[in-house]
Amino acid sequence: MSFLNYLINIPPVDLIYFCYGTTFFFLGAFIAAKNMEASNLKLAGRLWLLGAFGFAHGIHEWLKLYALIEGEHFLPEELFAVKAITAFAGALSFIFLLLFGYSLVRAVNVRMRWVRFLPAALFLLWIGYVWNYGFRPDFQFLRRVEMGGRYTFGFSGSLLAAYGLIAYASEVRHLGHFISDKLFFAGVSFIFYSIFMGLFPSDIPVPLIHVPIEVFRSLSAIGITCFIIRALNIFDIETRKKIEEQTRLLAQSEKLSSLGQLAAGIAHEINTPLTNASLGIQTLKVRLGREGSGGDLVEKLSAVERNIDRASVIAQELLQFSRPRSTDLIPVNINTIIRGSLTLLQYRLKGIVIELDLGDPAEVMGDPGKLEQVFINILSNSAEAMPSGGKIAIATLQHDASVIIRITDTGVGITGEHLSKVFDPFFSTKEIGMGTGLGLSISYGIIRQHHGSIMVASNVGSGTTITIEIPTRERYEKNIDHR
Repeated sequence: MSFLNYLINIPPVDLIYFCYGTTFFFLGAFIAAKNMEASNLKLAGRLWLLGAFGFAHGIHEWLKLYALIEGEHFLPEELFAVKAITAFAGALSFIFLLLFGYSLVRAVNVRMRWVRFLPAALFLLWIGYVWNYGFRPDFQFLRRVEMGGRYTFGFSGSLLAAYGLIAYASEVRHLGHFISDKLFFAGVSFIFYSIFMGLFPSDIPVPLIHVPIEVFRSLSAIGITCFIIRALNIFDIETRKKIEEQTRLLAQSEKLSSLGQLAAGIAHEINTPLTNASLGIQTLKVRLGREGSGGDLVEKLSAVERNIDRASVIAQELLQFSRPRSTDLIPVNINTIIRGSLTLLQYRLKGIVIELDLGDPAEVMGDPGKLEQVFINILSNSAEAMPSGGKIAIATLQHDASVIIRITDTGVGITGEHLSKVFDPFFSTKEIGMGTGLGLSISYGIIRQHHGSIMVASNVGSGTTITIEIPTRERYEKNIDHR
């Protein structure tokens, strides 16, 4: 009851600080309570920084309110101590906000490399702003520390957080428009917050309308908190989709187990007569060649032999699908594997322009033969999608602890209804007899054996992009050590 009376007696203008601080503190508490340990979303590993900002800034506003109400009862040194803690909490909160925005932007836009220098540049700017006044232990110095943090870390951090959330909103649109919209509006709220927090000094009314600037900061904070809290349903949606995917994979694995046994038996039964037929044809060709006659027959026998070889390749694919061999991982350079694959496919890539943008990624732990097979399968599919020629762009780069490979062609593309099935065994859009439909399925299995991921994006008429992500050697060895 005494606390309620205390709040009632707070002047209405000062009560804004209490609401402002409570809003951000509630944001920090909600993020802290959210279980994100099993999430693979980019937001999960960075959201704790936003939560830390909420806690620190909430405490900052409460301390500011405490000093306003009780300051007249303090000794000068006591008031200085409270204001010093307040200034430290404010500057620290803005540093957390800057780190959140910085890490999110780096995650969603790897090309904005200049952002990596921003924290250090802002820190030097803040030090210069404080140094210009001099390190004197007085109230003006504390105010300069806080204002410097607001104008540097706070303003820039808010804008980075806004950009990161808006960009990430479009990236996760496949999880639902509701979540995407909430992340977008949280980003917009951060834009308003950056304006009211970074461009207007505290404790002054807004020009023309004569409303305290803290009112608009509080409204921006309420917008940020509400939209972020509602957007955190993204982790529940991710969990549900994981459960659905695991259920689907479990059902599919049971089918594939039976299918694998059938495929192995068929491949074994086919291989034996194919081998005998191939030996017989070779014998006939030799005899006809010695007799110097039957030129037409030799040509026809050669055609039959080519078809037998094709049937043998299909049988080998069936065997590999049903009985994948063990993977022996060694340190490999992914650029070397790609160049080797292109060399082997020179005959199939005639008339196609190859555009290479190979970066300098770290080594990965991989099986060179299997990885080469993956790239051969993908490049072969790209070539078949461009019968009249076109362009294949291959790019490699390193992002965080992963090596990313993107292969983009200008082929006919894949329709939406087929896109979700491209990794299914025996699924093919080619004409009957032109392929087994196992190439991408085998490639998917190989990449999963390398603890990586493979994704396909395509638009009909404008081409297809396949993105492969494989952990670096260092990350792979760390994961092994932790097991």
